[in-house]
Amino acid sequence: MRTLNRRFSTAPMMDWSDRHCRYFWRHLSRQALLYTEMVTTGALIHGNRERFLQYNDIEHPIALQLGGSNPDELAQCARFAEDWGYDEVNLNVGCPSDRVQNNMIGACLMGHPQLVADCVKAMQDHCSIPVTVKHRIGIDDQDSYDHMRDFVATVAEAGCEVFIVHARKAVLQGLSPKENREVPPLKYDYVYRLKQEFPHLDILLNGGLKTHDESLQSLQHIDGVMIGREAYQNPGILLDVDRLYFDTTPDSIGPMSKADIIRSLYPYIEEQLSLGATLSHISRHTLGLFNAQKGARLYRRHLSENAYKKGSGPEVMEQALAFVEQT
Repeated sequence: MRTLNRRFSTAPMMDWSDRHCRYFWRHLSRQALLYTEMVTTGALIHGNRERFLQYNDIEHPIALQLGGSNPDELAQCARFAEDWGYDEVNLNVGCPSDRVQNNMIGACLMGHPQLVADCVKAMQDHCSIPVTVKHRIGIDDQDSYDHMRDFVATVAEAGCEVFIVHARKAVLQGLSPKENREVPPLKYDYVYRLKQEFPHLDILLNGGLKTHDESLQSLQHIDGVMIGREAYQNPGILLDVDRLYFDTTPDSIGPMSKADIIRSLYPYIEEQLSLGATLSHISRHTLGLFNAQKGARLYRRHLSENAYKKGSGPEVMEQALAFVEQT
């Protein structure tokens, strides 16, 4: 079994961290642990399993995030994760959307710690890869530190050793998912205290992290950091991850410019186009790579206006790169 180093990981993000995104990210960091979008147990058991589980081997280390609350179904899907070669399977206890609440998925499960413990136990009984939990610090009026501590204690008794904490509570009624990522205040001190009380557990911090300086400072208190929106909107920050978090030299990837990294995607793009993808499925994840660089706006515009068109391929990427390579 692969030993996972969780000092830095990318967050599971619906509609963003798909397999094309992760393939691109892996060209920026060899070491970061990459998480899939959340996949519901129903989608895997009753839907097109290959569509949801397929990935490219270079994406390792990679974790599958599941959404569900039925222990038997989660156990079955945890087994799928192992059979498909995932390095970890993660249970979502943090998503606040109405759709998942109605199916007892996501953050609402924080109000049912014993059920989460039962789910974790069932998953562990059916796979040998690590089973982890990503959760909020609380929900609605159940947002005290004591509530979170008791939740973690209950789930840890079932055998979970890794907790990824989004350091905001979730407001289940009255805030949209987007607002739930921004409005409730961040309480990093809750997460730091959790590590102090449970030193034997791996505690990872998620939520609001935007710079390596603040992430590295947080690592003085906890075991790992997880960055989501910033990694997506400004993917260039991933270029420093291997050096800063894993003590590997920058040339472990190679002395490649950002433009050359884009060019290294061309064989993959050609392959995916032959399988029915459109260029925009892949290129959209690269739009922020050249942020703050001359020509970045024109790069984004060219791809936004052309990548969705039938027949668009690497030549469209090359045309876009011309805007950022001009001296």
